[in-house]
Amino acid sequence: MTSSSPYSRTEIADHVAARLEKAAEALSAQFHLPGRIASCVVDEVLPDAMARRIHAAFPPTGRMMFKNSIKERKYVAAQMDAYDPILEEAVYAFQDPRVVALVSRITGLSAMEADAELYAGGISAMPRGAYLKPHLDNSHDKARERYRVLNLLYYVTPDWDPANGGNLQLWDQGPRGPSRTLESRFNTLVLMITGRQSWHSVNEVTADQSRCCVSNYYFSKVSPEGQDYFHATSFRGEPGQPLADTVMRADNAVRTTVLKVLGDKLYHNPHVYRRGSATVSPADV
Repeated sequence: MTSSSPYSRTEIADHVAARLEKAAEALSAQFHLPGRIASCVVDEVLPDAMARRIHAAFPPTGRMMFKNSIKERKYVAAQMDAYDPILEEAVYAFQDPRVVALVSRITGLSAMEADAELYAGGISAMPRGAYLKPHLDNSHDKARERYRVLNLLYYVTPDWDPANGGNLQLWDQGPRGPSRTLESRFNTLVLMITGRQSWHSVNEVTADQSRCCVSNYYFSKVSPEGQDYFHATSFRGEPGQPLADTVMRADNAVRTTVLKVLGDKLYHNPHVYRRGSATVSPADV
């Protein structure tokens, strides 16, 4: 892309940091509520016009990577230089050192680092029929040197009705228990811990529009649980889906074992930002 962004990442980060600073005490209290997956939600993160401009820059789904299986159906992208520059500015605004420091203060998670490679981060779009089954995010970064400790999900679809689906569901008692819904309302940010018990999903989108999200992960060399562990992205069936659950659990075990033994020798996750290579799909050629 040759055009410039109307807003710089520093300008966007200014607003994110100011909003987090204003709400830090309440967000910390929310994040540390007992008996549930540590999480909190802040609304009105950016000025309305800025948030709407970010949403307007989202590419057609045909220019994104389609992930389609029994486990998930969504469109994702990490090759940010292939799209409108404001999207890259928005993604990296959440990696500003001031934002990272504020999030660390809110969550109490130490030694967190943003991910410049956008491993599994970037942007996503979920149109009608899209979903994510209950899952744990993979435990480490691309090099398996740091733990994935926090999800930052910024929702940008204007006037999104939670009845449309596409909402984040947290399974505080595991995938066999009830879920707790965090609505994917416009201009809201969710902070969610990622660990061995952080089961989450996205309920199916039922509207003829896409729920769009700017995603970041923070990593740390310090285990969020105080002990070593490793697992691949692990999916489960929802309650009432015993066959799907059995298939997914077997798949989880195989992939985790293969990754432990062979690392990325057999498979390289394409969902990273490869700077200087803006071709992301046949639609871009």
